[in-house]
Amino acid sequence: MNYHFNWSVLWSGQSGAWLLQGLVTTVELSVLAWLLALILGVISGALRTVAIPPLRWPAAFYVEFFRNVPLLVWMFFWYFAVPPLLPEPLREWLFDHGAEFWAGVCALGVYHGARFSEVIRSGIQSIPKTQFEAAVSTGLTMAQAYRLIVIPIALRLIIPPATNESLNLLKNSSVALTIGVAELTFQTRQIETYTAKAFEALTAGTVIYLILCLAIAAIMARVERRFAIPGMIAQGQTGEF
Repeated sequence: MNYHFNWSVLWSGQSGAWLLQGLVTTVELSVLAWLLALILGVISGALRTVAIPPLRWPAAFYVEFFRNVPLLVWMFFWYFAVPPLLPEPLREWLFDHGAEFWAGVCALGVYHGARFSEVIRSGIQSIPKTQFEAAVSTGLTMAQAYRLIVIPIALRLIIPPATNESLNLLKNSSVALTIGVAELTFQTRQIETYTAKAFEALTAGTVIYLILCLAIAAIMARVERRFAIPGMIAQGQTGEF
């Protein structure tokens, strides 16, 4: 074996700064995309369970469309196809303020919003219908019952699958390197290019991703224990409220 390991390349020169910058960018990208995905997921997931077809159909189309479109294609769409459709002042502002970053946020957020939607829908459908009926019987409208009763309970029930989707979103943020976002994978490739030490650079990236994922999993496990609903067992119902 002729390969000579040199781990010092990870903290010598610009490598350490590149890794730190990549880590920060990955976290920022993932957090913003996660917030967007959660908002879209809650809205579309709730709409998929209502008994009003005109409300269910757009949400169902959104989910089915993005479950069948590759993330890479959607990433390219937001970066190459959307900007020409925007007003020129807004387009120029975006390209002056990190258009590739915001394209990555939108692509990841919208894509994973469809996946979160299914998680939210399953959480809502696991709640006994009597919860919704009791809420309506007190005088709440359907929208109020969802906002005050159904969705808060569903969010507490879906923490384990939501954790998986959150980890997938974090790992999928690496796809943003294809449109020039200087996230963690982009920076590890840059270190490899400048140092010709692919093993060390990619190992560093792998370890950082692993630490991030384990940290998120630990945090979500604690949240799950904190907000668990005693005696609430998924009923596997498929009916609509």
